[in-house]
Amino acid sequence: MSFRIEQDSMGEINVPKTALWGAQTERSRQNFNIGIEKMPDALIQALALIKKNAAKANEETGKIEPKISEAIQEAADTIIKGEVAEQFPLSLWQTGSGTQTNMNVNEVIAHLASEKGVTVHPNDHVNMSQSSNDVFPSAIHIAAVQLIEHQLFPVMNQMIQTLHSLEAENEKIIKIGRTHLQDATPVTFAQEISGWRSGLEHSYQMLMLTLKELKQLAIGGTAVGTGLNASKEYVALFFKNLNEETALDFSENPNKFHALASKDAVVFTSGALKALAANMMKMANDIRWMASGPRSGLGEITIPANEPGSSIMPGKINPTQCEALTMVAIQVMGNDATIGIGASQGNFELNVYMPVIAYNLLQSIVLLTDGLRSFDQNCLVGIKADQEKMTQYVEQSLMLVTALNPHIGYDNGAKIAKKAFEENTTLKQAAQALGLVTEEEYERWVKPEQMLGQ
Repeated sequence: MSFRIEQDSMGEINVPKTALWGAQTERSRQNFNIGIEKMPDALIQALALIKKNAAKANEETGKIEPKISEAIQEAADTIIKGEVAEQFPLSLWQTGSGTQTNMNVNEVIAHLASEKGVTVHPNDHVNMSQSSNDVFPSAIHIAAVQLIEHQLFPVMNQMIQTLHSLEAENEKIIKIGRTHLQDATPVTFAQEISGWRSGLEHSYQMLMLTLKELKQLAIGGTAVGTGLNASKEYVALFFKNLNEETALDFSENPNKFHALASKDAVVFTSGALKALAANMMKMANDIRWMASGPRSGLGEITIPANEPGSSIMPGKINPTQCEALTMVAIQVMGNDATIGIGASQGNFELNVYMPVIAYNLLQSIVLLTDGLRSFDQNCLVGIKADQEKMTQYVEQSLMLVTALNPHIGYDNGAKIAKKAFEENTTLKQAAQALGLVTEEEYERWVKPEQMLGQ
């Protein structure tokens, strides 16, 4: 490999000749050969978006020449489009402020600008009016907001519509309810599905609530929150430009000391993502329980047969989409634990766990987006109820005896259920044998369709 010599405040260093990065990136690349995790693309693109709008604001305040601003903006757009993704090689496991990745973006922008014949300095121009300490947390927030609004929310809305359709399709099908994994009183399949849908809708609203906090950015705090080298005019213009470009209504965090050292907005969002993961775990588990069988399980529903289920058992079909979604769910829960611990470590004026916080937050959003999309397309839309099996379970359930409680009392109802279970008879037979209910009374009082509530 051929090299060129780059220089920074620490001296000279060899950089691969084809690389667009500079000396600081190369030092980090050599010093932090840890793991395989790299900074997420969404974070890199958010950093470039900040550089682009910072350049605009600096030009508008007269701090840099228009040709330099234009060169920075054009180079930033190249990064935002993902055209030079290979130029961001740094390990996630680096400085806790993300400084080296901030400089990686600064250096790539400067090199791209130089290819257009404009001399741009990574610190003096690209990083003007900024510090890694306000830029990096702002990039985390921007990337998360963009992923949630543009990717996760549309997928959640599509799944909600799928569930609405399943409710309408199964409105009149009565099945046995279950609590504690034991028989309970009847429900309609549509009512059960509505619980899944409502879980999604509640998670959507929770995430919406978190965006108000997540849209507050640390920009303008620079190194320690005082805003050194960043004018109020610059900050106002930055947000004006950013919101014109994104239409996402970002705003300035009113207290930069909080914005740099605390990550509670990310914790809030991660908590809502964990709540979504918990709801999806519940739904996926319900579905794979109901689809268990086909002959030795519950067998209340069928799910799409997408691929062979076993390398040794021919004809086996497994609930693989359920398994994938539940694995996503526990990963998100683990990510939330990491984020919470990392966010608790904001010492004095800066949190220095930001790369791992960013990685886990963005991974949670991407995994849930992809996991929900896959589950919706490859499982949910193809669910079919086995009405005969559902009716069979309802008719043989001992918990229908609950309908007799208002007429004969709980204790007598328990006697009927116990006798029917021990003697393997029907509830009606047991009730008549005990002399507690006549056949006519039983037929009048025990009607599953009248046990479904509103």
